[in-house]
Amino acid sequence: MAKTLATLLAERAGENFELHDKHLNGQMVRVLKTIGYDRVYTKAKGPYLYDKDDNQYLDLLSGFGVFALGRNHPTVVAALQEVLTGEMPDLVQMDVSLLSGLLAEKILSVCPGDLNRVFFCNSGAEAVEGAIKFARYTTKRQKILHCEHAFHGLTLGALSLNGEEVFKEGFGPLLPGCAAVPFNDLAALEKALAGKDVAAFFVEPIQGKGVNIPSDDYLPEAARLCKKYGTLFVADEIQAGLGRTGKMWAGDHWGLEPDMILMAKALSGGFVPVGAVAMKQNIMDAVFNRMDRAVVHGSTFSKNNMAMAAGLASMNVLIEEKVVENAARVGEALIAELRALQPKYELLHEVRGKGMMIAMEFGAPKSLGLKASWGLLETANKGLFSQTVTIPLFKNHRILSQVAGHGMNVVKFLPPLVITDQDKDWIVQAMDAVIADCHKPAAILDLAKNLASHAMKSKAGD
Repeated sequence: MAKTLATLLAERAGENFELHDKHLNGQMVRVLKTIGYDRVYTKAKGPYLYDKDDNQYLDLLSGFGVFALGRNHPTVVAALQEVLTGEMPDLVQMDVSLLSGLLAEKILSVCPGDLNRVFFCNSGAEAVEGAIKFARYTTKRQKILHCEHAFHGLTLGALSLNGEEVFKEGFGPLLPGCAAVPFNDLAALEKALAGKDVAAFFVEPIQGKGVNIPSDDYLPEAARLCKKYGTLFVADEIQAGLGRTGKMWAGDHWGLEPDMILMAKALSGGFVPVGAVAMKQNIMDAVFNRMDRAVVHGSTFSKNNMAMAAGLASMNVLIEEKVVENAARVGEALIAELRALQPKYELLHEVRGKGMMIAMEFGAPKSLGLKASWGLLETANKGLFSQTVTIPLFKNHRILSQVAGHGMNVVKFLPPLVITDQDKDWIVQAMDAVIADCHKPAAILDLAKNLASHAMKSKAGD
């Protein structure tokens, strides 16, 4: 490069939205401007983001769960610097790397049951794609089951297992043989499995869209039913795994021993795309059953040194710095304190979650004064009320959050697992203030004005 990266970024500072509108997804630019999220961030550390004016923001989105360790964790940075300066051989392909073997060993050491093989890839969606192929080849069956409202990724095979139509519209025909069953419904699951023609049941132990938590008997019994009918039980832990829920795996809350565990997101500390499938020996042996089949499934950039080193460093941080234990302790306290707000506010119907995977569900009020305002928003756009929480939470309290799914009034927090008790207090105090304001009829008008104002600014900038 003729200029250093620092020089280039300094010279072009503030052009983020202009460049994206011109060369990338312009609709995303319009969305961010409309809801007032058009900040220019210049620095990130731990659970915090900093804008060009050095204002500090608490990041409860953490890159959709990628930054479980917070941003720019020094241990992972150091590992990546070693790779960059170490002149290591990489992606030789006609070779097997030591780093990938070490990371596989570390992952399997914290997996439940008798999982003893790992397949590496580049993302969560790619892990899902691989698991679909492995399940079909191992069982010699074609059908794949998933749950309604599930999210497993956006590549074509993974998309075929998604339970939300908004992601599928216009992209069909999708992968044949995929069917949905209601989440947390054992009778429906057994009915779908009874024909003994289902290769695998893919399930998020806790659903990401909405943070839906099953009853305590659902997942253990689902695993038993899969075994009964010869179906592989595949736990999609891409978002909920690696400490997110206060256990290494969300399935650990119910003592699950899946046939395959899918992981990604937090695995590299947020630095390098990486995914993995941990599986039982018989699955690996079935797919790669002869020397001439050693390359029947793979990925060019999987097992690259940067990804493997980041993964190894991230796993060490999770274990050695007791990050999972912090997620359990602070997360449990945060959920309890948010739940304590429910009696104060009729719009706050439920607070649920485990560890640092938290949802606040809002619902129709009983009082006449609020009913009209609620109805106005729901008529305009189902799920719009959530923006009366997320927008002021960001604008007035500098807390970045998200709506938990399309068309639902659920606000979702996915904090870095390293947030402190002080951060917890920041969140609770901000939510108390924001929800209190939501109970004022003027809040609906304020939201409308807010959206209209930002939309006009966005249009003026086009």
